[in-house]
Amino acid sequence: MENRPVHFIWILDVSYSMMGDKIGQLNYAIREAVPEMQSVAHDNPAAQLLLRVLTFSSVATWHVADPVPVESFTWQDVQVDGGTNLGDALYAVARELETPPMPQRALKPVLALVSDGQPLDEWREGLKAIDATPWGKKAVRVAIAIGADADRSVLQEFLANPELQVLDANSPKQLAAAIRWASTAAVKAASQPVASGTPGAKQAPPAFAPPVLDDDDDDDVW
Repeated sequence: MENRPVHFIWILDVSYSMMGDKIGQLNYAIREAVPEMQSVAHDNPAAQLLLRVLTFSSVATWHVADPVPVESFTWQDVQVDGGTNLGDALYAVARELETPPMPQRALKPVLALVSDGQPLDEWREGLKAIDATPWGKKAVRVAIAIGADADRSVLQEFLANPELQVLDANSPKQLAAAIRWASTAAVKAASQPVASGTPGAKQAPPAFAPPVLDDDDDDDVW
């Protein structure tokens, strides 16, 4: 069966505010989610899941620059460094959503943004750059807010759809649940055929709903 690529891009805040338990739990959560992503990909032979990782602090850096098939993907821990220049990261993603380098026969890409703070640069210009690309309009977007200091309004704008909700991760347990959901449900949604449309057309309702993230008193709260 001929398969079509699904490009999944993690966009991770690694600013100094993530230092300590947050960055440790983020690394742990994504590492633990990779086998579940592999399972989802195995169950959908019509799609080839390809992973990349972009981090942002004072600059945006491709932690995993080339698309890696999920079957051979291994997580390498990210490290904290610098401020929160989200705009640089969004520009970097926008460049990858042009055709080329994105193939025309791909399925919808997945953009998963994780942040615990507030951008320090002109992030809206970067978001406009994503929205200006054909694949940016069609992308399945997920946003995870870590802790009470995360700017949820920024993450909500990133989603570009009022029917989608930012996932709140206020503890290690909630972060693990959010990462697991983003890694699997979003991939399943993206694996649907790309609908044709006209520029500026209203985005279709989301094909997936965010989960209710349970918590307990034993977890540390960020």
